[in-house]
Amino acid sequence: MLFNYKAVDANKIQREGTVEAGSVDAAITAVQRRGYTIVSIDEVGAEGGFSNLLNIQFTMFQSVSNKELVILSRQIATLFQAQVSPLRIFSLLSAEVENDQLKSVMNQIVEDLQGGSSISKALSAHPAIFSSFYVNLVKSGEESGSLEKSFDYLADYLDRQYEVISKARNALIYPAFVIAIFIGVMIMMLTLVIPNIANILIDSGQELPIYTKVVIGISDFLVNYMALLIILVAGAGFGYWHFSKTDLGKRTIDEFMISVPYLGDLKRKLLLTRICDNMATMLGSGISIVQALEVTADVVDNVVFKEIIEEALTEVKGGRSFADAISEYPEIPGVLAQMAKVGEETGSLGKILTTLSNFYRREVNNAVDTMIGLIEPAMIVVLGLGVGVLLASVLMPIYNLSSSF
Repeated sequence: MLFNYKAVDANKIQREGTVEAGSVDAAITAVQRRGYTIVSIDEVGAEGGFSNLLNIQFTMFQSVSNKELVILSRQIATLFQAQVSPLRIFSLLSAEVENDQLKSVMNQIVEDLQGGSSISKALSAHPAIFSSFYVNLVKSGEESGSLEKSFDYLADYLDRQYEVISKARNALIYPAFVIAIFIGVMIMMLTLVIPNIANILIDSGQELPIYTKVVIGISDFLVNYMALLIILVAGAGFGYWHFSKTDLGKRTIDEFMISVPYLGDLKRKLLLTRICDNMATMLGSGISIVQALEVTADVVDNVVFKEIIEEALTEVKGGRSFADAISEYPEIPGVLAQMAKVGEETGSLGKILTTLSNFYRREVNNAVDTMIGLIEPAMIVVLGLGVGVLLASVLMPIYNLSSSF
């Protein structure tokens, strides 16, 4: 939701602007983080108005992609290297951004910087776009006086994550498209063509093969109960979505995603790539191991690995080494724990984690390439069998019927 606010800063200067948040309380908190005292705050469109409604709906469906964030971070780093001031950097980039949601956020950041806020504090007011990992890395750059390096680290990190995830996602687009077309064609055949042929075959009085009876039965079900099937599928989809929002649902789905054969191994390697890359980037920026674990636990996209990192964090705070803390979990490969131990003993944990991240990234790329090589022939075989069974179930009885005359 979008909120308009009026406030005053520490110098009693009146400020006005907009903030995006999930509730009024969250919006108030976001404004107060900027060091403002709120005078009034109202939800945009709360009083009605078709144009406001359209604007809210458009904003809801527009998001900031990883690619846009990579480009933005790279541009910021380049401008910092050119000795451009932070306020000038964000002002310039806010005018160039094409994404309306990101443009609105950039304008709010400019306003916060004008009010004396730090860059990390201004970014932290927009957690939907700038994660805790992003904000902490910027904060580290502010403290060490190397913001250009921090934004370079961020751009490189986001670029690596985008490359790995997009490759895995794109590998499934072609098979999903072909299978969707195949299912659509099969449904059309079973609902429009097969019923007419089935009437001819049944009227002939001949004994039909079992596979033909099965095809005719499926065709009859789709013709007579298509609406019920659509309702059941929609209900199952809604039930899955609702279940996935619960704590039990998230855990069940995440456990399944890392345990299913082959794809589970790929998912684990993707998660390990993100964890190692995240921690290596933060440690390389001078952030402590405790803070790196805290941020990594927030950004890892799996409940099982999130709990592992949180438990390891508790043990590290208690004085145990990171390598020993993660070595107890079967989800963590032994080689990762052993190399982390070497890294801690030699004071080069960040470099070791970078090496591991590169290793798991190559493993993911190889696994995706192998999967692509296996999916295409397997898909051809499955589609061929499906079409062959459908044609055989129709043509064989017709051939028997014609040969009986």
